[in-house]
Amino acid sequence: MTHQPDELFSAVDSLLAAVDGGTVLPAPTERVRLREAAGLTQAAIAQALGVRVPSITAWEAGRAEPKGERLEAYRRLLDGLAHRYPQPASPPDSNPGFPPSPPPPPAPSRPGLAGTGPQTMPVDAKPGVMQRPGHAARPARTGTPLSRRPTGKAAGPVSVEADDDLRFENGPLAVIDVDTDGQVLAYCVGGLVLDVPAKSIPALVDWTLKEAKLGQPKLSGPGKDADPLLVLTPSALERYGLPAALTEDERLAGRIPEGHKVIRQLARAEWKLTKRGFGPWARIYRPAQGSERMCVQLCIPSWNALDTRHWGHAAQLPPAELARLLGTFASRVMTPRGSTAVTGLELMTAFHPPTRASEPGADGKRHSEYNPGSLGKDPVDCAPCEAPDGHPLLAGLPRFHVRGPAEKLFEEAYDWARPMTDAECTLRHLVGIDVNMAFAAGANGLVVGLGEPTQVKQPVFDPKLPGSWLVDLSHVDLSRVKVGKDKWADLDASLLPSPFTPKGERPEGPAWYATPTVAYAQELGYDVRPVEAWVRYDNGRYLDSWYNRLRDAYLATMADLGVGADLSPADFLAAMDGYRQRDPELAIVVSAVKATVKGGLGKLRERPRGEGWKPGQPWRALSRPTWRPDIRAAVISRTRINLHRKLVKHAAFTGQYPVAILSDCVVYAADGESPLDFLPYRDGKALPGGFKLGVNPGLVKHEGTQSVLWGEGVREQFNAPELNLARYIKDGTVTDQDTGE
Repeated sequence: MTHQPDELFSAVDSLLAAVDGGTVLPAPTERVRLREAAGLTQAAIAQALGVRVPSITAWEAGRAEPKGERLEAYRRLLDGLAHRYPQPASPPDSNPGFPPSPPPPPAPSRPGLAGTGPQTMPVDAKPGVMQRPGHAARPARTGTPLSRRPTGKAAGPVSVEADDDLRFENGPLAVIDVDTDGQVLAYCVGGLVLDVPAKSIPALVDWTLKEAKLGQPKLSGPGKDADPLLVLTPSALERYGLPAALTEDERLAGRIPEGHKVIRQLARAEWKLTKRGFGPWARIYRPAQGSERMCVQLCIPSWNALDTRHWGHAAQLPPAELARLLGTFASRVMTPRGSTAVTGLELMTAFHPPTRASEPGADGKRHSEYNPGSLGKDPVDCAPCEAPDGHPLLAGLPRFHVRGPAEKLFEEAYDWARPMTDAECTLRHLVGIDVNMAFAAGANGLVVGLGEPTQVKQPVFDPKLPGSWLVDLSHVDLSRVKVGKDKWADLDASLLPSPFTPKGERPEGPAWYATPTVAYAQELGYDVRPVEAWVRYDNGRYLDSWYNRLRDAYLATMADLGVGADLSPADFLAAMDGYRQRDPELAIVVSAVKATVKGGLGKLRERPRGEGWKPGQPWRALSRPTWRPDIRAAVISRTRINLHRKLVKHAAFTGQYPVAILSDCVVYAADGESPLDFLPYRDGKALPGGFKLGVNPGLVKHEGTQSVLWGEGVREQFNAPELNLARYIKDGTVTDQDTGE
């Protein structure tokens, strides 16, 4: 893995040639100036010197210095740059001997798939030699079993949260492919390619753990480092004796047969598989010895590991580009652990592991103990009202009994629509707006239960206490609601959905609600008197770190696509127009991040997945401490309430009411085609507490515009006066299947 001096010098000479054409290093500020003057990125220098981007960052900040051969090569680079870009006057702390230079030209920048660091420039087959964009080249041979080599298409480094951890210096994952000469290659993040000497799957696992230096540091103190992920292309599958695609029976089973020769090879080498077997997301491990994990995860795209609903065309990408895409997701979210839903749930646990090491005891030894703020390592029963149909807690109910609102907590997202008024029909357009990362925003700062529920009769409602409450909210009248301190508004309740039911219908009597829903009734100015509750006195903001991680990943990726968080409303709408076409692979990362949010929350109430399950019997997901339908209900409740609060503010201020709502998409009738034609902006500022355009979670974007004639036409065509137009506002396509005809 080490470069020879001649190779390092050749790499540096190539960098110098690319920017124009050469016993103490200069001060850190001078190092930065010289690099920026040449228009070089940290990643390009790191690529040439055979180090990671965080090392260059540390050298330029003065926190560390290169040693040995890399010191000589780095000095050679800086000396050559100083001759090309001298400074006008040496600052007092600069290294004498580097002559002055003119002001540096601005460094080029471009959006790309990256972590938090700068972008690499494309490189050709020889280390350090720049290559023009679009000119891909096959990696050069080095003649060593494990070697660094640039890919034909560099795509920006993927940092591991600025951790210069030498255990994982080659990144979190690698895409394993076989080139035309039959050489097995591992495409890593940042354009790095490794030769793979392994001739079998067991040997590949051994190589990964002993030589490849793949993985990712843990996200929290008591957590675990992420296991290395290997993505196998069809050519790699063929090389290692695996099918390129699963048969229908194997696809339904989710794995290849237990008697497959590769599974026998693993067994002979004393490797084990998890209960889900050798499938699209296989985990191969040996029991941990002390704190040392021995586990490698496989991802097999041609076995449908990357669901096209969330990962788009990722499975068809070339190896280097797939490594780039998945590496970006890994650096910003976490190394994928399975589907986006599985990854979303694993991310929660990564921030709040169930156990931690105790303080040393009298004998000087530590032991495992409960990690405060986590869900613990043992599952807890939900409250009966929170249990979905078929749960073992409901085994005593009659077979065909239908549970009503007074027996079952039913917190779901909106699916509501109404006929348009005569005044709305005179307008020209229907404009849809969509709340960004709505469910993530609903999780932000939310207090949820951590332990088991406690039943309370005739409780006094506490808006700070998470739980499920049986209360009658049928008296809440939306025609007169409180919209501020001592401020009330008169509204047309017939044009607004109820905040208490997903279908927007006014409740008819007592029903079970999560805490945010009941708290909103109080906020609107009405008294609430629960008759029963299941509350959780052990609680906390369990989802905050999870939200922050996903929010940052979303915003960083959108910024790379040209949609920043500080844009004006008009500039934001312009930036959002066609943003996915600017970098289709980067847009896939955005989709995967959003799917991780929704899928992770959905996993909190995972239902039976076949397995011969019958109502009244437990299913596999119930054995997880993260099977928590109450947390899912609380997030959905708060998300729906957040949306209704904005609807009320908007109606009270403008007199405009929604025509249709589907989850986080709202449709209004307007004279113009843009959200700016009906959202009340004044001097560039949005209505306080109302809808605001922007990329941040909780703000809104333009979902789509259709004509009012289109809306009336499809409702008449399908004889459905309350057809939910929010479902079709994006492209206007409605089919018989959509309407149930």
